[in-house]
Amino acid sequence: MSVKEKVTLIDLRSDTVTLPTEEMLEAIRNAKLGDDVYREDPTVNQLEEMAAQKMGKEAAMLVPSGTMANLVSVMANTKRGDSAILEADSHIYWYELGGISSIAGILPIPVKGKMGFMDPADIEAAIRPPALYYAETTLICIENTHNRAGGTIITPSQIEAISKVAREHGLRLYMDGARIFNAAVALKVDVREFTRHVDNLMFCLSKGLSCPIGSIVVGSSEFIERARRIRKILGGGMRQAGIIAAPGIIALEKMIDRLEEDHKNARLLAEGLVKIEGLHVDLRTVQTNMVMCDVDGLGILAKTFVEKLRARGVLVNSISKTRVRFVTHRGIEREDIEKALCIIEEVVKEIKAQK
Repeated sequence: MSVKEKVTLIDLRSDTVTLPTEEMLEAIRNAKLGDDVYREDPTVNQLEEMAAQKMGKEAAMLVPSGTMANLVSVMANTKRGDSAILEADSHIYWYELGGISSIAGILPIPVKGKMGFMDPADIEAAIRPPALYYAETTLICIENTHNRAGGTIITPSQIEAISKVAREHGLRLYMDGARIFNAAVALKVDVREFTRHVDNLMFCLSKGLSCPIGSIVVGSSEFIERARRIRKILGGGMRQAGIIAAPGIIALEKMIDRLEEDHKNARLLAEGLVKIEGLHVDLRTVQTNMVMCDVDGLGILAKTFVEKLRARGVLVNSISKTRVRFVTHRGIEREDIEKALCIIEEVVKEIKAQK
């Protein structure tokens, strides 16, 4: 791929493709460093303190990735042979290589939700009590925002309803909050409105917040102490990790409010897509920075549509045979959305002309 092609690409595959800001790069260069396994990295310590305070929890821990954050957290909340309830289209269930089973020894119990939200009654019905022949249910996992549902928000009141079921049955409630700040910005509420109903959670620095790497696990001091041991077992004990933490501090200080721009661009994109015959977008699901588009009306597979867009300089991902996902993020401007819509309309016309 030429330099020119790299410059002209409109990359809507994921908010993981964001690059760090110049301020973040400078912070990496100047970060005060120490050995984080010994808890002597001052930059990591500062980030973890900031994260715990922002989330309204006692403690926090930096990990390299969201997948590790989820695995560490599930393991710290359970014991081998337990079962965990999670939404049937959740990231943990779909995209983390079955780690909660192959590594954590946990039996997943998928519950189908509506726009990512599991009905508390369905959760209660799925709970397996302690008995000789059951994998005892000890954990409920929720995802916020919900990726495969289209970046939809599980509201604080919905989380509270699930939390009530968890408390009544003595279960822990964990939130994969990879994009929880998108939810908070969209609803214009403090993020603690979401976190106060869960026992522990994670959130990503490396998506919409534009950091090059890293996620944070947050919870009680006791939970984080267990998580630290598990992180070490999994090979996640880091040394001079301040180079990761430094941009994270800037992200929490300066990058949260700008997520609203991504949401506006996603809405602009969605409203443009629904005007193109053969494409379908459920606008109810366009709540944050994602747009799910069904191309079944074109009579082609989603992967074929993706390939045709890529040839024209627009990068997207297919998530099923007929659905394509668009994700807005820092680096995507309004003019990029407008250009992408023009290209998409041209591609659709070409597809129809070939029928």
